[in-house]
Amino acid sequence: MSVYRGGLGGSPPRASSVNDVTRSAPDPIAPGRVAVVTGAASGIGLGLAERFAAEGMRVVMADVEEPALSKAAEHVAAEGASVVAVVTDVADRAAVGALRDAALSAYGAVHVVCNNAGVGGPHGPLWECPPAEWDWVLGVNLEGVMNGVRAFMPVLLEQDTGHLLNTSSIFGVFAGTLGPYGVSKHAVTALTETLHFNLRSLGVRHVGVSVLCPSAVRTNFGTSARNRPAWAGPAAAADGGIRDAAERASAERFDQLSLLGASPADVAGMVVDGIRSRRFYILTSDNRHEPVVRRGLEIVAGDPPEPPVWFV
Repeated sequence: MSVYRGGLGGSPPRASSVNDVTRSAPDPIAPGRVAVVTGAASGIGLGLAERFAAEGMRVVMADVEEPALSKAAEHVAAEGASVVAVVTDVADRAAVGALRDAALSAYGAVHVVCNNAGVGGPHGPLWECPPAEWDWVLGVNLEGVMNGVRAFMPVLLEQDTGHLLNTSSIFGVFAGTLGPYGVSKHAVTALTETLHFNLRSLGVRHVGVSVLCPSAVRTNFGTSARNRPAWAGPAAAADGGIRDAAERASAERFDQLSLLGASPADVAGMVVDGIRSRRFYILTSDNRHEPVVRRGLEIVAGDPPEPPVWFV
């Protein structure tokens, strides 16, 4: 764990009981409150950390990539924020528990949790995807989110206000594509919906949940294989696991859209607005509404899905 101190200190008091809190919970994003962000060394995660810091929050930044995380944490702290950096593999349940413990040790509370870390994967036929590839993608994208929920939800429930955000994708709300990645993102959306119903059934009103479903964002997500663990074995091909021309074209189109997408800072602003308004689904653009709506109509009609974007 690395600590980077800016201008903020001290710890806000914990709520004595969740039953003491009314529906009109305070803003979880406020000076002195604490945010935990996974996948925080770059992209959306770094954008979130920067925005929370700008709101006066103390930030715990987690990422599996230590050099990039240290650099990112130093950058955020240079703006005057109090930052703790914790190297974390979110697929490791014990590591996420250690992240929670580090946050509580440093600040005594957690008010906002962003389960944001994620990886890509091959876009080809599912039956050609090696089992280790499935284990890696689902381990980070799905089990990593559940590890965050398991570790942090009890902490959030102890506060006077809190919010948990899970990063899915626009590929997690319209017809399934993009191989194991798309499968994992649909699962994250369903997981977050279930979490919402869990909280509602328990009468919890002071802790909110949201699922972030970004469209194209300008990040280095396309090179996530740089953090591929040794146990997953080498990528299936030198180009990152792409096996044929059709899959290569799909991946290249995905990368091109990312270059034209929203900035991480813009997405972070949408997240902050969404948390404050208790918005459940947070989409980052309206140019994918049609395939989202069409999927619902196809399900009701019993029709096979049409490709949502450029897929054929």
